[in-house]
Amino acid sequence: MKDKIRQIESFILDMDGTIYLGNELFDYTQDFLKTVEETGRKYYFFTNNSSKSQQAYIDKLAGMGIMIRPEQMMISSHVMIQYLKQHHPGESLYVVGTPSLLKEFEAYDMPLTEIDPDIVILGFDTTLTYEKMSKACHYVRNGCTYYGINPDWNCPIEGGDFIPDCGSMAKMIEASTGRFPEFFGKPSKHTLDYIIEETGCRPEEIAIVGDRLYTDIAVADGSPVTSILVLSGESTMEDVEKSDVKPDVIVDTLENITEILKDNKE
Repeated sequence: MKDKIRQIESFILDMDGTIYLGNELFDYTQDFLKTVEETGRKYYFFTNNSSKSQQAYIDKLAGMGIMIRPEQMMISSHVMIQYLKQHHPGESLYVVGTPSLLKEFEAYDMPLTEIDPDIVILGFDTTLTYEKMSKACHYVRNGCTYYGINPDWNCPIEGGDFIPDCGSMAKMIEASTGRFPEFFGKPSKHTLDYIIEETGCRPEEIAIVGDRLYTDIAVADGSPVTSILVLSGESTMEDVEKSDVKPDVIVDTLENITEILKDNKE
């Protein structure tokens, strides 16, 4: 385990359950980030939540005392946008999403429309209305290309509760149209390709660190990228035993990784 962690040059960190819980930063997070930098490594954050903009997460981290450059904040909607630019240049999009998500698409000059789109994009929409859902179903039913941003069934909220996420909304559209989208956030291979390209590292130099087996760990499954499960959030050892997806490394918290990096530094 120690040798595997020591070969890592870039850590891709999940957020809730990994570096903080709710709005409370774990007391060991800052020491981990500092140690990564002091040992000549890099860290990035990646969130599947497509309801908020990149800047919203940069601001949230700044409020916790973590100052980062924009390129260090990876979000699932950017994976989607990059793919659209490469494979569907100029095609019009009907995006089911929050105002924040729509602004993110507009910032990249994506051609948005409400009428007769080429492609329907489903995001995690906390402002979802019946009108939006009805429109999306109409376009999907009539043959539009159809993509989803993040496949999460639920989004955790304060107090240990959950609200329906993008995957659940996709199930609603499937019930009406019979179609289910290809997703682009974790654990999609699109996300893995995006991470490798953005970091500029070889796959074996990258570690994806998170607390969810079916997204954070699954995204690296079957690849040379190292997956590190932290037990500070959602998943437990019992979940690991039951799961077909197995992490390469299991630690209690980021603090365990910090200790290994410090030992190597000394």
